[in-house]
Amino acid sequence: MSAAAPRVTLQPVTPENEAAVRALRVRLGQGQFVADNERSLEEGAAEDHAWMRALCADDTPVGFVMMYIDADKGIYYVWRFMVAGEHQARGYGRRAMELLIEHVRGQPNGREMTLSHRPGDDGPEGFYKKLGFLHTGKEEDGELEMRLALD
Repeated sequence: MSAAAPRVTLQPVTPENEAAVRALRVRLGQGQFVADNERSLEEGAAEDHAWMRALCADDTPVGFVMMYIDADKGIYYVWRFMVAGEHQARGYGRRAMELLIEHVRGQPNGREMTLSHRPGDDGPEGFYKKLGFLHTGKEEDGELEMRLALD
């Protein structure tokens, strides 16, 4: 009999789990697509609109999510999203994005989500497309913007 799949949750980054979140790394060759969590946590701490969460399988951090949220303006931007290399291809990232989508749908003016990504082999574009994100045609600093309508 196989063990039950881990429960995926988005938990606040706390003093108890912060070191584990900082230590998470993507697979070799993926570093060009996402900033390391050390940098992300520092940037998030300096931004009033940052919403940071540890992506956890049961209670073990396996990834990190940071959104820029300005509910008054209806801005829900996935600023950072990563699943550690050894935890990829287990459905954690998909479930985490589903949780993010549910979260935004329940927020004031939560009608869309946006994100951006760097194009390239082993990048996240296909993952986001499978979730329904579409390119907007906007590009900034080599990153392509994608949008998911929630209406």
